[in-house]
Amino acid sequence: MIRHVRSAVLALLALPAAPSLANDSSAAIGIGGLELTRNDAISMDSEDLYLSTEEVRVRYRFTNRSPRDVETLVSFPVPHLPGGIDGYLGDRSLPDFREDLKFRTTIDGKPVQLDYVEKLEIAGRDVTARITQLGWPRLWNPVDYDDNLAFVEKLSEAERQAYIREGLLRRQDDVVLPAWNLVTHVTRRQVFPAGKTVEVTHRYVPLAGGSVGGALDPEYRRDTAADYTKRYCTDRNFYAGIDRRLGTRPPGERPGYFERWLGYILSSGANWRGPIGDFRLVIDKGKPDNLVSFCKDGVKKISPTQFEVRKMQFEPKGDIDVLIVEWAP
Repeated sequence: MIRHVRSAVLALLALPAAPSLANDSSAAIGIGGLELTRNDAISMDSEDLYLSTEEVRVRYRFTNRSPRDVETLVSFPVPHLPGGIDGYLGDRSLPDFREDLKFRTTIDGKPVQLDYVEKLEIAGRDVTARITQLGWPRLWNPVDYDDNLAFVEKLSEAERQAYIREGLLRRQDDVVLPAWNLVTHVTRRQVFPAGKTVEVTHRYVPLAGGSVGGALDPEYRRDTAADYTKRYCTDRNFYAGIDRRLGTRPPGERPGYFERWLGYILSSGANWRGPIGDFRLVIDKGKPDNLVSFCKDGVKKISPTQFEVRKMQFEPKGDIDVLIVEWAP
């Protein structure tokens, strides 16, 4: 039975999904695991963010506005890895955040020690203890069904329905799948001196997703354009660039391309005191002939591959997803 669900689950992998990393956010470890909290003593004076598929760099300047030192747990949330890893793992192994991210942090130029906190979530609810109690896998890989979905196949239909009602499992067409996400936070203890400004930098290799092109072709665009426009703000100019490269040749003779998906969680940056004083975003598409699309206003091209957004007193209300189209050599 497990092998019969292979094509149905692989179809999910064609859906666009953008793995992402995120803004620093003040955090506290409470009952139920890591929780993000608001910190009214510390302002984020500036954020300088560089996004590319090869590296992400971000530099913050924080000021403790209170008359005493503040020690807090600071969390940099790594994105949810959805049950099913919708869209970006393909045939790769599950990511090892400690190794694959190559995450490095400095405070005023000095490297700091980092910790990693993981939990399982369904719609913000921590289900780590429940999944552990049941003996189910923490994260399941749809490519390796025999090892990762065998527990679903062993359940009776009555048990499946009970766990669906509990919210632990979900039905996708005629396939029953796990419903939880693996959530990871890169954390550190930090002291913010009273009345002082400190500079914090992060560098890491992003978990950029991608797929072999095809969804942007004219014959498939009617089915995919709405989703791409909502997520990446693709417009007529973007599709005109696709069509110029594809030309008028039939599908089998067109130049090949790859989609690269990159995301970043901006909204957690709103947990500090006030808005971000000076926000700068630079997105690098990699090669001059690559195409890029993302949802931000006030975009300025500053080099053949880089695009800049500047905002003062910036209050992040949403996150950012970036689509890069890379043409095959």
